[in-house]
Amino acid sequence: MTNHHNYCSLPAPCVIESGILVNKEDIKKLINDLTHVHYIHTLDGKVQNEGKGWILEVFNDASQATMVVNSSLYINIQSFDYLQINQVSPQEAHFDLVQDNRTLRLIPLVRANQESSLNKDLSFESLEAMLNEVLAAKLDVQLDDDF
Repeated sequence: MTNHHNYCSLPAPCVIESGILVNKEDIKKLINDLTHVHYIHTLDGKVQNEGKGWILEVFNDASQATMVVNSSLYINIQSFDYLQINQVSPQEAHFDLVQDNRTLRLIPLVRANQESSLNKDLSFESLEAMLNEVLAAKLDVQLDDDF
């Protein structure tokens, strides 16, 4: 006699404008899109730190720390249980990274209406050229360290 299991396949979650994400890769994807943010770090509902900064890296690694230092944010999504998206206006959402009684709120500083003016200044080609320069400089440093 064979056992037939009835698996009910559920559709993947669909979050539009607001909701909660628990999947680490979904969170990483969303936070990766943010660049310049206003951050608010709260513990037990009390503001501990607040400032503006650039998200330089978003990663998923249980052995590394989330760091917010000198206007630079290195966010390890393993530091948080989930991400809550709060739609505060049609143009603006806040992203709350939550772990127990700690919340790191990220408020994007580049609005959709600013992006169009940014796009005129930064073409794909100029961005690619800048990225290549950064990668070349990084490679030079790594090569220097090897000797």
